[in-house]
Amino acid sequence: MADNSITVVGNVTRDPELKFLNSGQAALRLSIAVNRRWLNRQTQEWDEKVSYFEVAGYGPMAENAANSLQKGTRVIVTGRLEQRSWETENGDKRSIVEINADEIAPSLRFATAVVTKTPRPEGGYQSGDRPQSSRPTETPTYAFDEEPF
Repeated sequence: MADNSITVVGNVTRDPELKFLNSGQAALRLSIAVNRRWLNRQTQEWDEKVSYFEVAGYGPMAENAANSLQKGTRVIVTGRLEQRSWETENGDKRSIVEINADEIAPSLRFATAVVTKTPRPEGGYQSGDRPQSSRPTETPTYAFDEEPF
């Protein structure tokens, strides 16, 4: 079975954006920059390349990330790559490959964090109804007037 799991570590490039789908489910959008440095053996100088990744997250994780992260925060993101397409108001077709996050966490390599558990639904989860994923239970319909985020 093929899988497209990905884990990236990088810095948040802008404050996370939190919106809500038509169903009421939280949807998060953030962008991270992943820097790679290496010594150029010919020039004996350091070279650097930066890659930018768009990240989508849903549900309670989206709300927690929006309340916990800010521009500049070093994060670890795991999830899967997904491509999605849409049409702009002008009829232009757009497409993006993004990380649909399973987990978003601050990196503790150069920072410390205080973890605060969020309350579970009243009465807690019953066996069998505990959420298995923060991914949307519906195909996200972005009712944000235009393209998603």
